[in-house]
Amino acid sequence: MSLQVGVIGTGMIGQDHIRRLTQVLSGVEVVAVSDIDRDRAGRVAPHSAEVFDAAQALIRSDKVQAVVICSWGPAHEEQLLDCIAAGKPVFCEKPMVTSEAAALKVMEAETAFGRRLVQVGFMRRFDADYRRLKAVIDGGSLGAPLMYYSKHRNASVPEGLYTSDMPLNDTLVHDADVSRWLLSDEIAGVEVRVPRRSSRGNELRDPTLVLLHMASGAIVDVEISVNIAYGYDIRGEVSCEQGVAALPNRPATVVSDQYGIRQEIPGDWRERFIEAYDQEFREWMVAAGQGTAAGPSAWDGYAATLTADAALRAVASGAFEPVKMIAKPGLYDLPTAVAAA
Repeated sequence: MSLQVGVIGTGMIGQDHIRRLTQVLSGVEVVAVSDIDRDRAGRVAPHSAEVFDAAQALIRSDKVQAVVICSWGPAHEEQLLDCIAAGKPVFCEKPMVTSEAAALKVMEAETAFGRRLVQVGFMRRFDADYRRLKAVIDGGSLGAPLMYYSKHRNASVPEGLYTSDMPLNDTLVHDADVSRWLLSDEIAGVEVRVPRRSSRGNELRDPTLVLLHMASGAIVDVEISVNIAYGYDIRGEVSCEQGVAALPNRPATVVSDQYGIRQEIPGDWRERFIEAYDQEFREWMVAAGQGTAAGPSAWDGYAATLTADAALRAVASGAFEPVKMIAKPGLYDLPTAVAAA
């Protein structure tokens, strides 16, 4: 029997996930959609799906077994709490929530429920290259990780829609999450430096250099450049005690002709991480079918929120800003007995 899914939010990422769930993956059916723009929701909804005026009504519908949240970030808290109250597994695109208080409420509700229901959309954990990189680090052949260089470069961002705070409270969350996951470590503090600004960004604070100080003493150097012009370029290199492990460039094909030797660069995030998004949902569907969640948790969403908050303080203060986390609830240390698809 197929997993019956409702999708909240039918903007760019919501439409891409609907395409994925209806055209790429099997064992799932989109039976409901909701969006503040009801006309848009009706246009992109699968033929047999019901269009709901309110997210809460979709979540409570008997026909919906699991929920995908792709709405505006400030709406996530209420929608996640409704999903937990209904006992329905939920996939939530980042940011999980937009404040520390909201993250604590989500974790408290899930802990009280007694079972994980929330998976946060940090898709890099599902990318085959990142998984191979983590396997090398976890294998221990290179010794302890000392530094991680994470490069996040966009060709451009929408003028007027992408603000100077967004490299730190939107873009950075992916680098912060994958750093914690790769290094099996927590972020203890953040520094931010703003070099000479790119003329391509008008008044935008771009590029930005972020130093994540890990609890182990390792340091993560994150470069965020969002108007780099040439493409969407994601790189990562871990320097360890006995060697270095790095992500390959993608796509890996190298072309040699009369114009020289060159390697293509993805145009955007969808091209670079399309297979990671597919795998992310395969694994979410397996867990959701068992009434639970695997992958990045509400705890990981909480850590990303605190890191973004610290980064915003750091860019204003010019100083090291600590990340102070509560004691980790036991729910998030329990293994999830779910077989990956």
